[in-house]
Amino acid sequence: MFTIKQIEEAHNKMTSGADFPKYIQEIKQLGVTSFETFVKDGHTIYYSDNDYKTISESLYNSLVIKNESDKKQFINYLKIHQNGETDFFTFCDHCAETGIEKWIMNLDEMTCTYYNIKNNEILVEEIPV
Repeated sequence: MFTIKQIEEAHNKMTSGADFPKYIQEIKQLGVTSFETFVKDGHTIYYSDNDYKTISESLYNSLVIKNESDKKQFINYLKIHQNGETDFFTFCDHCAETGIEKWIMNLDEMTCTYYNIKNNEILVEEIPV
Protein backbone atom coordinates (compact mmCIF):
# COMPACT_ATOMS: atom_id res chain seq x y z
CA MET A 1 0.00 0.00 0.00
CA PHE A 2 1.07 3.57 -0.60
CA THR A 3 2.16 6.00 2.09
CA ILE A 4 1.73 9.72 2.64
CA LYS A 5 5.50 10.04 2.15
CA GLN A 6 5.26 8.53 -1.36
CA ILE A 7 2.38 10.84 -2.24
CA GLU A 8 4.25 13.86 -0.88
CA GLU A 9 7.30 12.94 -2.97
CA ALA A 10 5.12 12.90 -6.09
CA HIS A 11 3.41 16.14 -5.05
CA ASN A 12 6.73 17.90 -4.44
CA LYS A 13 7.63 17.40 -8.10
CA MET A 14 4.84 19.80 -9.05
CA THR A 15 5.77 23.43 -9.40
CA SER A 16 2.36 24.61 -10.60
CA GLY A 17 -1.09 23.44 -11.62
CA ALA A 18 0.31 22.73 -15.07
CA ASP A 19 2.20 19.74 -13.59
CA PHE A 20 -0.97 18.24 -12.15
CA PRO A 21 -1.61 15.56 -14.82
CA LYS A 22 1.84 14.02 -14.22
CA TYR A 23 1.20 14.00 -10.49
CA ILE A 24 -2.14 12.21 -10.95
CA GLN A 25 -0.55 9.52 -13.12
CA GLU A 26 2.21 8.96 -10.56
CA ILE A 27 -0.10 8.53 -7.57
CA LYS A 28 -2.46 6.39 -9.60
CA GLN A 29 0.47 4.03 -10.22
CA LEU A 30 0.98 3.90 -6.45
CA GLY A 31 -2.55 2.50 -6.09
CA VAL A 32 -4.53 5.63 -5.20
CA THR A 33 -8.08 5.29 -6.60
CA SER A 34 -9.47 8.56 -5.24
CA PHE A 35 -8.75 11.35 -2.82
CA GLU A 36 -10.67 14.05 -1.02
CA THR A 37 -8.95 17.37 -0.28
CA PHE A 38 -10.37 19.80 2.26
CA VAL A 39 -9.79 23.50 1.57
CA LYS A 40 -10.07 24.48 5.24
CA ASP A 41 -6.59 23.23 6.09
CA GLY A 42 -5.36 21.32 3.02
CA HIS A 43 -5.51 17.84 4.54
CA THR A 44 -6.35 15.03 2.15
CA ILE A 45 -7.77 11.54 2.56
CA TYR A 46 -6.35 9.09 0.00
CA TYR A 47 -8.25 5.91 -0.85
CA SER A 48 -7.42 2.68 -2.65
CA ASP A 49 -9.03 -0.67 -3.22
CA ASN A 50 -9.83 -2.95 -0.28
CA ASP A 51 -10.99 -0.04 1.93
CA TYR A 52 -7.44 1.18 2.50
CA LYS A 53 -7.08 4.88 3.28
CA THR A 54 -4.49 7.22 4.69
CA ILE A 55 -4.81 10.84 5.78
CA SER A 56 -2.30 13.64 5.35
CA GLU A 57 -1.65 16.31 7.93
CA SER A 58 -2.96 19.85 7.62
CA LEU A 59 -0.85 21.96 5.28
CA TYR A 60 -1.69 25.42 6.59
CA ASN A 61 -3.71 27.31 9.19
CA SER A 62 -7.46 27.10 8.76
CA LEU A 63 -9.14 29.13 6.05
CA VAL A 64 -12.69 30.37 6.35
CA ILE A 65 -14.92 28.95 3.62
CA LYS A 66 -17.58 31.37 2.41
CA ASN A 67 -21.15 30.14 2.81
CA GLU A 68 -22.19 31.29 -0.66
CA SER A 69 -20.54 29.87 -3.78
CA ASP A 70 -19.38 31.97 -6.70
CA LYS A 71 -19.08 29.38 -9.48
CA LYS A 72 -18.10 31.89 -12.17
CA GLN A 73 -15.22 33.36 -10.15
CA PHE A 74 -14.14 29.90 -9.02
CA ILE A 75 -13.87 28.76 -12.65
CA ASN A 76 -11.75 31.85 -13.42
CA TYR A 77 -9.42 31.03 -10.51
CA LEU A 78 -9.28 27.37 -11.54
CA LYS A 79 -8.24 28.29 -15.07
CA ILE A 80 -5.39 30.52 -13.93
CA HIS A 81 -4.23 27.82 -11.53
CA GLN A 82 -4.32 25.17 -14.25
CA ASN A 83 -2.28 27.51 -16.46
CA GLY A 84 0.45 27.49 -13.81
CA GLU A 85 -0.11 31.05 -12.60
CA THR A 86 -0.80 30.22 -8.92
CA ASP A 87 0.59 27.84 -6.31
CA PHE A 88 -1.43 25.33 -4.29
CA PHE A 89 -2.02 27.57 -1.27
CA THR A 90 -3.20 30.46 -3.46
CA PHE A 91 -5.59 28.09 -5.21
CA CYS A 92 -6.95 26.90 -1.86
CA ASP A 93 -7.34 30.50 -0.71
CA HIS A 94 -9.28 31.22 -3.91
CA CYS A 95 -11.44 28.15 -3.27
CA ALA A 96 -12.30 29.40 0.22
CA GLU A 97 -13.07 32.86 -1.17
CA THR A 98 -15.50 31.39 -3.72
CA GLY A 99 -17.20 28.94 -1.35
CA ILE A 100 -15.49 25.68 -2.32
CA GLU A 101 -15.13 23.39 0.70
CA LYS A 102 -13.47 20.37 -0.89
CA TRP A 103 -12.83 18.41 -4.04
CA ILE A 104 -12.89 14.71 -4.74
CA MET A 105 -10.64 13.24 -7.40
CA ASN A 106 -11.85 9.94 -8.81
CA LEU A 107 -8.86 8.37 -10.55
CA ASP A 108 -10.87 5.49 -11.99
CA GLU A 109 -13.27 7.86 -13.75
CA MET A 110 -10.59 10.58 -14.11
CA THR A 111 -12.90 13.29 -12.78
CA CYS A 112 -12.58 16.02 -10.20
CA THR A 113 -15.72 17.22 -8.45
CA TYR A 114 -15.73 20.45 -6.44
CA TYR A 115 -18.25 20.86 -3.60
CA ASN A 116 -19.48 23.82 -1.60
CA ILE A 117 -19.97 23.93 2.15
CA LYS A 118 -23.50 22.51 1.73
CA ASN A 119 -21.99 19.49 -0.08
CA ASN A 120 -23.56 20.53 -3.40
CA GLU A 121 -21.61 19.85 -6.59
CA ILE A 122 -20.30 23.09 -8.03
CA LEU A 123 -18.24 21.75 -10.91
CA VAL A 124 -17.26 18.37 -12.35
CA GLU A 125 -14.34 18.28 -14.74
CA GLU A 126 -12.33 15.62 -16.48
CA ILE A 127 -8.76 15.18 -15.34
CA PRO A 128 -6.39 15.75 -18.24
CA VAL A 129 -3.98 12.91 -18.92
